Amino acid sequence: MSTVPATSPLSPAPSAPPLEGERILVIGGGMTGHRLVSRLRALDPEGTWRLTLLGEEPRPPYDRVHLSNWFVGRNPELLTLDPMVWDDPRITLRTGDPAASIDREAGTVTTASGAVVPYDRLVLATGSWAWAPRAEGSDLPGTFSYRTLEDVERLAEWTALRGAALGRPARGIVVGGGVLGLEAAAALTRLGAEVTVVEFADRLMAVQLDQGGGEMLRLLIEDQGIAVRTGVGAARFLPAGDGPIGTAELTDGTSLPADVVVFSTGIRPRDRLAREAGLAIGERGGVVVGDSCQTSDPQIWAIGECASFQGSCAGLIAPGNDMADVVVDRFLGGERTHRRAEDGTKLKGVGVDAAAFGDVNAVTAGALEVSFVDPVHRMYRKLVMSDDAQVLLGGVLVGDISLFSQLRPMIGRRLGADPSALIAPEGTAMSDMDLPDDAVVCSCNNVAAGTIRSAVTEQGARTVGAIKACTSAGTVCGSCVPTLTKLLNTELEKNGITVSRALCEHFPVSRRELYQLVKDGGHSTFSEIVAAFGTGRGCAVCRPTVASILSTLGSTSGQLHSPVGTQLGALQDTNDHVMANIQKDGTYSVIPRMPAGEVTPEQLLVLARVAQDYGLYLKLNGAQRIGMFGARLDQLPAIWRRLVDAGLESGHAYGKSLRMVKSCVGRTWCRFGVQDSTTMAVRLERRYRGLRSPHKIKVGVSGCARECAEARAKDVGVIATHKGWNLYVGGNGGVQPAHAQLLVEDLDDEALVRCIDRFLMLYVQEADRLQRTARWVEERPGGLEELRRVIVEDSLGIGEDLEAQMERHVETYTDEWAQTLEDPERLKKFVSFINAPDVSDPDLAYVPERGQVRPAGPGDPISDPDPRRARDLVLQSIAGPEQEDLS
Repeated sequence: MSTVPATSPLSPAPSAPPLEGERILVIGGGMTGHRLVSRLRALDPEGTWRLTLLGEEPRPPYDRVHLSNWFVGRNPELLTLDPMVWDDPRITLRTGDPAASIDREAGTVTTASGAVVPYDRLVLATGSWAWAPRAEGSDLPGTFSYRTLEDVERLAEWTALRGAALGRPARGIVVGGGVLGLEAAAALTRLGAEVTVVEFADRLMAVQLDQGGGEMLRLLIEDQGIAVRTGVGAARFLPAGDGPIGTAELTDGTSLPADVVVFSTGIRPRDRLAREAGLAIGERGGVVVGDSCQTSDPQIWAIGECASFQGSCAGLIAPGNDMADVVVDRFLGGERTHRRAEDGTKLKGVGVDAAAFGDVNAVTAGALEVSFVDPVHRMYRKLVMSDDAQVLLGGVLVGDISLFSQLRPMIGRRLGADPSALIAPEGTAMSDMDLPDDAVVCSCNNVAAGTIRSAVTEQGARTVGAIKACTSAGTVCGSCVPTLTKLLNTELEKNGITVSRALCEHFPVSRRELYQLVKDGGHSTFSEIVAAFGTGRGCAVCRPTVASILSTLGSTSGQLHSPVGTQLGALQDTNDHVMANIQKDGTYSVIPRMPAGEVTPEQLLVLARVAQDYGLYLKLNGAQRIGMFGARLDQLPAIWRRLVDAGLESGHAYGKSLRMVKSCVGRTWCRFGVQDSTTMAVRLERRYRGLRSPHKIKVGVSGCARECAEARAKDVGVIATHKGWNLYVGGNGGVQPAHAQLLVEDLDDEALVRCIDRFLMLYVQEADRLQRTARWVEERPGGLEELRRVIVEDSLGIGEDLEAQMERHVETYTDEWAQTLEDPERLKKFVSFINAPDVSDPDLAYVPERGQVRPAGPGDPISDPDPRRARDLVLQSIAGPEQEDLS
């Protein structure tokens, strides 16, 4: 082993020759290793190289940045990084078999299982390990690190079991008040534990924040119900009577009860393999690399937290990603170099906002500090400027970090604005055109403002989603998305590129604008609306949109406009028109509402008999409902009649409206439940059923932090705590999946309903056509922070009006199936053939699905199931069905 001073440069490394059938071995299955593999695959799709990645953990690489999100969804797949990488035949992933030693002379690596893997080029991406103080008892049962999925899974299981065994909430201590320690404390709180953070420094996040920011953060953390002890360390840990940890003794002589302890006291580079192989090691650890990320061995590179660059090892994802990109570029014959740029830190997953960047303690000669403090509203802002107050050197933001994504790229640049005015409550807005092209906007993926502008002007990106796809900006932590949005809009305007917000060729205004025009004008028919605000006769885009707007405005004003009634029904597409989803064989699905998945035995019997009588295929869907598939158009009313008589109603599986409120069984049955999630889910479904909206809405209610209802994958997610309910908004699956974000915590029942009322009504009013809540929240000016001010704090004074509109919707709701059954005119459209409503074609047969022969239903003369005589149904006057996800 050789050790070199941290400041000793390595010899300049020449570019490696391009890969030609070489064997690449990557040691380390973390985010940085995945980044290297992903980039190499993308930039050299036809390369003849072969790559093997050795991972120590038994699972593929995952997103450690958002590790704390596991406590909400309890689903490791939500953290999965792009799995398509491993489908490449050139790439081999070996998990659960870590590297044990490196033989540099032979060019091989031996794994723990004894396998010998040869290499031509070796990349070390071994990351770091969690350091814990060598205090007596630090290895007792009930002590944990907070670095891996296994750590958090074990932590959750232990906390739940101890709480159940003790008959009270577990008492937790987090040793370390840095970013990760505060995340761990928030996670323990979500698990129902009573938590104390112990920090040896005099303030929280001592490495990132100044004294004022640390004190403000302390107030915010304590507001979350987490106790804080600063200026004191953990001396030793004593067991309880039954063996596990029971007491933590502190360095000031005091002690705290402790059923679970989490250590978050720092990390150390994992450089053992490199040390034993004789590679150069930095004075403070880590594999020494130059700006090419090459080690003292020309065939070995090191990236991420295990690499020592200019005497330090980075503990953030952004430098690791850049190092991975440098190595890939070098492998492909380039000369890119790694630079350790000034970066920032943002607290996440805690329910408290704090961020810092640059010279937060004003140690630069002549530095000036400009600060704003509001202890009442828990807000602290400080900018560190050059001696002429022109160049931004750093900043601290606590309580409100909305300026973070705009200020951080400006480190070392002229701010172009009065710093005191900028951080005042009604501060001067920053112009995004002031961002130089080389200013890094997305630090996680090292994407500069110029690259964003190029994506707009040269690659045709017209949305934030398109910018993400083109540049990868905003795809890791997401903190730069507000700046991406503003850059996009600014660049479009500067280049004279107009992105039309018109609903369609018949309406020059957006859906949001049309909604307000119709609301203010009091129009009640499509003809009136198109005459007042548009042209022509409408199309398949604007007609259903207008029908939805009229339906919502009618129900929220107390005057019912049924979206399937005589007036609006003709405006709808196939699914809404007949209140059922058309399937690919021309038949329809029937999906009754089952709030929270509840159904009576009597209703189950009716469903079974209907399915048997009409030969329907039954399937439980993801909405906790029973779907019946294969009904003919003319059979729908008869099926509905039997369901309605049994107390069932339309589940609106066909409409842009509430699809479901998914729920676990909650505390009624589950031993982990802390609130009655089923009762709350039933209440919410009955309240919001039938609400027409820009897109479908899904809601989830979980009775505890185990999150069995997957609430954070829903547009509205509700998760129970010991203090009430946490409300999450803006989640969805689909093509662009998104996790819901925490809006507000620990609400009682009435406050929860009030906030959901406001959120949904504001979404209905403001969102574009077919815009899910995730995109609406993401692209709304000010993002989640501004939405929180509008919804929770009622900053615009519209809260009562939004609630009143929702209340009128609840009062005017009627079941569309039952309503149709009482209207002879509407029933006339439920015939397979308009010119022969009472006679079935003797040559018509239905193709059996999945080996089943569909029996004749009541009054059905068709009995020949021979598929050779089958032909497609022709549904007159019904065109252009939209294929829809029924869940």
